[in-house]
Amino acid sequence: MTLPDSLKADCESCFGLCCVALPFSASADFAIDKDAGKPCPNLDQDFRCGIHRDLRKRGFPGCTVYDCFGAGQKVSQVTFSGRDWRQAPETATQMFAVFPVVRQLHELLWYLTEALTLDPARELHDELRAALDETGRLSRGDADDLLVLDVPAHRQAVNTLLLRTSELVRAGTPRRKNRRGADLIGAKLKGADLRAADLRGAYLIGADLRGADLRLADLIGADLRGTELGGADLTGSIFLTQPQLNAAKGDAATKLSPALTRPAHWSAPDRPRRASR
Repeated sequence: MTLPDSLKADCESCFGLCCVALPFSASADFAIDKDAGKPCPNLDQDFRCGIHRDLRKRGFPGCTVYDCFGAGQKVSQVTFSGRDWRQAPETATQMFAVFPVVRQLHELLWYLTEALTLDPARELHDELRAALDETGRLSRGDADDLLVLDVPAHRQAVNTLLLRTSELVRAGTPRRKNRRGADLIGAKLKGADLRAADLRGAYLIGADLRGADLRLADLIGADLRGTELGGADLTGSIFLTQPQLNAAKGDAATKLSPALTRPAHWSAPDRPRRASR
């Protein structure tokens, strides 16, 4: 799958919206508390992060995990026509409220774009293409329309299509495991055969999936924070997004589909130690 540039974050064309619009609390992911609508103290005047290269060292790993799916530049350059919230402070409140709405729509665009590349679901391609066009149209609406949009209802309609897509793609694989929404926090699943498993919305926080076979597994909405994916095979997994990967722990031996990027903070695979003499 080749993603269009519009679904890839372009921070150069954004007004630092994720650094301002979103709240975060002091935790293992963020070193400080920050309210929604309040600029992060690390945000420079040019809307760049002043500690970008050292985010993890400075206690902000959560920032390295986040991805807006291109919503930041859409809101900055399309919805608000290039007027930033510093030069036009009257736009700030509305801009910050619109950003998470467009982010959700762009996430759906990611899933629908992927679904249209899946040949086993070709009987749904007309419906998927119509949903893609409609979601794109909604994402280009003006701020007033976006703020009254019933996003949950639209997500539900799209999710129904994505679920049907998933069933068609995974239909030919025997012994498919159903772990939808399962509590697998810290689960010991090293080397597990999870081919074509339904892991939609599963809680895999801190789970050990090293060397697991996740080919064709449906991972939409699965929580992969701290999940060990070293050596796991994720090629052909369905609806796996970059933010999910960014939150996990993998290595150079983790197998990924071409549309996904190996996170820079992933470690090299463990090497056997030499016996001491």
